[in-house]
Amino acid sequence: MNWLKEIVEYGMMGLLGAMSFFAVALAVERYLTLRKVCIAEFSSKKELELTLTQRMHFLASIASNAPYIGLLGTVLGIMLTFYTMGAEGVVDSNRIMIGLALAMKVTALGLVVAIPTSFVYNLLLRRIKTLLTRWDIRIEALVRKPRKPSVNKG
Repeated sequence: MNWLKEIVEYGMMGLLGAMSFFAVALAVERYLTLRKVCIAEFSSKKELELTLTQRMHFLASIASNAPYIGLLGTVLGIMLTFYTMGAEGVVDSNRIMIGLALAMKVTALGLVVAIPTSFVYNLLLRRIKTLLTRWDIRIEALVRKPRKPSVNKG
C-alpha cells in the first residue's frame, strides 16, 4: 500500500502544482492579451468575442476541478490510513494522524489552487464583458452618427 501513499503525496500534489502553474501562465497570457486588444480592429462582435474568450475555459476547468482532485487525494489518504490500521491490527494514533494530515494537505492544496484561479477567472471575465460593451457602444455611436445633409444641385 506504499504505492498509494506515493500517489497521494506526489501524484495528487504534483498534479495540483502543475494546474497551479498553468493557471498562472494562462492568467498572465489572458491579461496581457486583453490589455492590448483594440476593439476598433474587429469587424464583428463574434470575432471579438472569440478572441477575448480564447483559452478561458482552461481557467474555468482548473478552478472547478482542483477541489475535486484535492477531495480525491483526501479519500485516498483516508483509505490508506484505514488500510494501515486494519493491516497492522494495532491502532497507533501517531500513524493515524500522519495519514489524516497527508489527506488534509491535498485538500488544502486543492483549495489553494481553486480559489485564486476562480477569482482571476472572474476578473478576466469582467474585463471581457467590459470590452464587449465598449464594442457595442462604439457600433451604436457609428450608427447614430449624424450624416451631413446632401446638397441638391440642380
